[in-house]
Amino acid sequence: MFCNQCEQTAKGIACTTVGACGKKEDVAALQDLLVNACRGLATVAIDAARRGLDTADAGRFVADALFTTLTNVDFDPASIAEKIDEAVRLRNELARESSAAAAAGAFVDLRPFPGVEGKVEQGIELGRPWDTTRDEDVQALQQTTLYGLKGVAAYAHHARVLGQEDPEVYAYLFKALDALGDGSLDLGAWVALALECGAVNLRTMELLDAGNTGTYGHPVPTEVPLGHRAGKAILISGHDLLDLSLLLEQTEGKGIDIYTHGEMLPAHAYPELKKHAHFYGHWGTAWQNQHKEFAAFPGAILMTTNCLMPPRDEYKERLFTSGPVQFPGVPHVEGDFSAVIEKALAMSGFADETDGGSVLVGFGRNTVLGVAPQVIEAVKGGAIKHFFLVGGCDGAKPGRNYYTDFVEQAPADTVVLTLACGKFRFFDKQLGDIGGIPRLLDVGQCNDAYSAIKIAVALADAFEVGVNDLPLSMILSWYEQKAVAILLTLLHLGITDIRLGPTLPAFVTPNVLQVLVDTFDIKPIAETAAEDLATILGTEAA
Repeated sequence: MFCNQCEQTAKGIACTTVGACGKKEDVAALQDLLVNACRGLATVAIDAARRGLDTADAGRFVADALFTTLTNVDFDPASIAEKIDEAVRLRNELARESSAAAAAGAFVDLRPFPGVEGKVEQGIELGRPWDTTRDEDVQALQQTTLYGLKGVAAYAHHARVLGQEDPEVYAYLFKALDALGDGSLDLGAWVALALECGAVNLRTMELLDAGNTGTYGHPVPTEVPLGHRAGKAILISGHDLLDLSLLLEQTEGKGIDIYTHGEMLPAHAYPELKKHAHFYGHWGTAWQNQHKEFAAFPGAILMTTNCLMPPRDEYKERLFTSGPVQFPGVPHVEGDFSAVIEKALAMSGFADETDGGSVLVGFGRNTVLGVAPQVIEAVKGGAIKHFFLVGGCDGAKPGRNYYTDFVEQAPADTVVLTLACGKFRFFDKQLGDIGGIPRLLDVGQCNDAYSAIKIAVALADAFEVGVNDLPLSMILSWYEQKAVAILLTLLHLGITDIRLGPTLPAFVTPNVLQVLVDTFDIKPIAETAAEDLATILGTEAA
């Protein structure tokens, strides 16, 4: 086993016996084999597309398959093995109509490999899904591109289920996967492929934004209770708004309140979701705290998309998964949540009401740009001196209190925009406002990074400067592969002076890091928030 795709990788190098996420060696081998099978499918699909054949199903499959290999998504060997067989089937189907050369060049034998155990052996034999014969810097960029691809795949999945897709996104997935076997590509070519991944991710996030806002309306500022009220309850975690919408519809009139967990919090701001009276409040914080928070919740739990931790016995029998996320022994439900509802009705629920305060969400691009004139006037008048985008993934390793300190220590004449689960380090802080503009603006999920980009670009246009000339600093935290895709998008846009933490990716070599420093002035966060604040604002550190 060798897995270095997340921030919490063992010893800052790689997980080699069991994943920090809880992934076992057999699952790691199967995921590598699935990626390798997708490489072969991509090679044949490129040739098929040149011949005018329809490769849409192959594109959708590759996006969904790559999504399942993200950190904390699919832990079920049988589920992954089925996807490997489907990759082989699709590849064989296209190969029959493609050129013999493409079929012969497809990575991994086109024959199905029997059984889960046989596939595990084949996955171990084939090894990592990038070219380990290349020098370490090329390998670093191959991995960066591959992990970015996985992030793109996740966003493409979310967009597609809401009716939004672009064949060019799938074409890039094929192109980049096929390139992993092209020994002629040098370091410069891989830099270009990585930045192209950022460009494609921008388009994919645009599609997702269109799906979310076109289906559920633009988010509006909304107070979300952090306490609970008496009654039966279901907790929904992950990211998928479609699953939440279906759950709300299916629980209408059944006396069950729906609570969000983790990155589902911003869903409360969508008009078509918040119209449901039983869509009540938010429970808990970020993904890494779910063992404690799921155990304490007195109802059924539905986990959508990524960020599942291996469940504990205290709540495993009332946990359900949907979409790409699966775990052995946990019931998997798709679209029909009657089993979840039945479990919730059988449980006691909350016995009383508790006031836990509230948080304000709903500051997507439509809301923020709606008050752009006031924001611009506040900047010109000196009331707002600086903007900080403090966002990204949360995680369990030490060092993330930096982000809490940063927000708490940010001067009163600054505004903090935030998104993704990194905000749970400070989401309930009362920072006040500047002329009626809240100092803490929740832009949404990691899936809503497009909104943050549109806000930055619109402000730059209003001030007739580039984004890098705005009084805006990006302080990012990362954990999984969607964060890699977003970072590549920011680099594609030419955004510089990004601070990244709590540690830099293990797959980035010193030489590649130097390229990022020289070209984009990317840097690790400082030891303390005070140091970075002093540097950014040109003040003396306390």
